[in-house]
Amino acid sequence: MPAPPVETAAIVPAAVFVRLKRETNLAAMTQELAGLRFSIILLARWEASRSVEAANLAELRRELDELRALYFDKIDALAMSFGVQQAMETRASVERSVVVPRGMTPPHVRQQEQEQLYF
Repeated sequence: MPAPPVETAAIVPAAVFVRLKRETNLAAMTQELAGLRFSIILLARWEASRSVEAANLAELRRELDELRALYFDKIDALAMSFGVQQAMETRASVERSVVVPRGMTPPHVRQQEQEQLYF
């Protein structure tokens, strides 16, 4: 005796769940990408400012290079998970929407205050 055909009503809740999970994952990855973009803009602005000491400048540049690599890795992960078109649309959306206020300047921490942070 043949098995009864699968009803589409039983599949719909799973399909809705998968679609919602996909949208949730895309939103989470978009937020991560936006956070990386914000950090990159902020650090690049701090690097360009003249108020950063030479000792901190090398560390800022290294951190900026790491953040840029993470940013492009995140775009690659988006492309592998959701397709290249969705990754490029998400990237464009993030680059249009993420802004850093102009008043955000590098913190001025004197040597004595820096030592007190650890003790």
